[in-house]
Amino acid sequence: MSRPIRILSSHLVNQIAAGEVVERPASVAKELIENSLDAACTRVEIDVERGGIKRLRVRDDGRGIPPDELVLALSRHATSKVADLSDLEAVSTLGFRGEALPSIASVSRLRLVSRSRDEPTALEVTVGSDGALEAPRPAAHPPGTSVDVQDLFYNTPARRKFLRSEKTELGHLEHVVRRIALARPEIAFQLRHNGRTLYDLPAAADAAGRRARLETLLGNAFAEQALTLDEEGVDLRLWGWVVRPAFSRSQADQQFFYVNGRMVRDKLVSHAVRQAFSDLLHHGRHPAYLLFLELPARMVDCNVHPSKHEVRFREGRQVHDFIFRVLQRRLSAGVLGESPSATGGAFGTGRGARAEDEPVARLGGVSGPTMRLPLAVGDGRGGYAERLQADLAFQRPPAGTGVDDAAERTSREDVEGHPLGYAIAQINGVYLLAQTPDGLIIVDIHAAHERIGYERLKTSWHSGAVIRQPLLVPVSVAVAPREADLIASRTDDLAALGLVIDRIDSGTLVVREVPALLRQADHEGLVRDLLSDLAVHGSSARLDEAVNAVLSTMACHGAVRANRRLTLDEMNGLLRDMERAERIDQCNHGRPTWIRVGFDELDRWFSRGR
Repeated sequence: MSRPIRILSSHLVNQIAAGEVVERPASVAKELIENSLDAACTRVEIDVERGGIKRLRVRDDGRGIPPDELVLALSRHATSKVADLSDLEAVSTLGFRGEALPSIASVSRLRLVSRSRDEPTALEVTVGSDGALEAPRPAAHPPGTSVDVQDLFYNTPARRKFLRSEKTELGHLEHVVRRIALARPEIAFQLRHNGRTLYDLPAAADAAGRRARLETLLGNAFAEQALTLDEEGVDLRLWGWVVRPAFSRSQADQQFFYVNGRMVRDKLVSHAVRQAFSDLLHHGRHPAYLLFLELPARMVDCNVHPSKHEVRFREGRQVHDFIFRVLQRRLSAGVLGESPSATGGAFGTGRGARAEDEPVARLGGVSGPTMRLPLAVGDGRGGYAERLQADLAFQRPPAGTGVDDAAERTSREDVEGHPLGYAIAQINGVYLLAQTPDGLIIVDIHAAHERIGYERLKTSWHSGAVIRQPLLVPVSVAVAPREADLIASRTDDLAALGLVIDRIDSGTLVVREVPALLRQADHEGLVRDLLSDLAVHGSSARLDEAVNAVLSTMACHGAVRANRRLTLDEMNGLLRDMERAERIDQCNHGRPTWIRVGFDELDRWFSRGR
């Protein structure tokens, strides 16, 4: 027997809407904290019990809710952030749909207390189990707003069954607080769980404060290995930090991307970032970054998903290419592209941290000239700069090598002009030691030479006409008609890259010529990968990636092998080549090619100056 069509009650409508907005306590925290930020607060306090299942209270010092609007704030689709279609087409606030508070109230016991900055007292309102609002009553509260959510999903047991353990729910909630706190360093945040303080982040007023927040939320290694970037173009600005590829991670757990201050998970953005890192990471490794994209609000649609995790760009290809180019340029420059004060990382620290999961190399077995120790044990590092010129003058090749001693004497200006300094020794047949005015450089000789050779091969490949290899037996590939249309529309572009593909009927392609370097490749697999990229992203780097894989193998075989003894001239020549090469911070397999150990770090090792 069919039921009659009827209008749902407001309470049931809100509970249905809660299915889109409220997934778990972390979802509640996100909505409430974003409301606090939209209210121009300077501090947010989050108190949690049992992972947020028992209780979750968010308190801010924002401008508060006027007394005559307090009840209205708990009504569905009631908001002060959007008034007409023009506001919706250029959203500048984190929240705007007017669904969060009534949806949360429909699946919990909610208490709302607020006081406007120009009001002498606060008002409190609570929501009954049937969704009815109790009459507002006076309450004690400083200027700002508190939203107290208790017993989440108490009246929807089917939803409550899907909640995980207290530890798991707290982990999700902590992640939400962390990613919001990373985007708003000027706001103070405090997170407490079962009375224990997990985060107490003061507002960051300067670079030192921002560094302290990064170290607290992402760790010292992120701060030390982060490369800064800030570029603008065509109404777009991309800024933030990206960790050197050599210090990638085994998980994609430190990837934060914000669009106009909103944390997003966008396929277009992810593809642009992956493409920028495609030639730099070892298989299975993941980049780490904290990036902010700013663009006019009219160029991005935030109203794609109720949780607002996804966005849609009006000029997607332009945004994709901008992100890709900016990241590619910055990663190509590497640490050597930083200002001298920031060479050890984005914040000018000394020694670089090791890559996750990589063993720490021990220094030992020094070969080459014996190093003198002109400073007393109790001395600080002030004397290092004065000794540098003498140290470099001491580094001469043995008599009879034919090298003019004067050529080995380098002025202080020359030293400062070369960020990798000058060689002093080769140890264990593998590593090169170089001295700079502010520390010690350790180079993996084979890895560095491999990257230099790889970049030269790529430059040669791209600077000349692509050599094509006709196939003795053309390769047929069966595809869908729309995929054949896609390839047919790109035949000229593909031919310029050395790949000649003909279409012989509605669903069959024939590969007739390929780049000479790829004559032994899986041609059918290459075409299918190309189609996948073109269908989803409108572009593909598969050909370049395939060619680069061959060039990388060639560079590896041509690099300096371990245990070959180099002269000082050869070592210094390698350092100069490294300073000129792009992407020199890591080898073709994603491992670091060099690290810096600052004199501050060396002093700590030996307790010098204490």
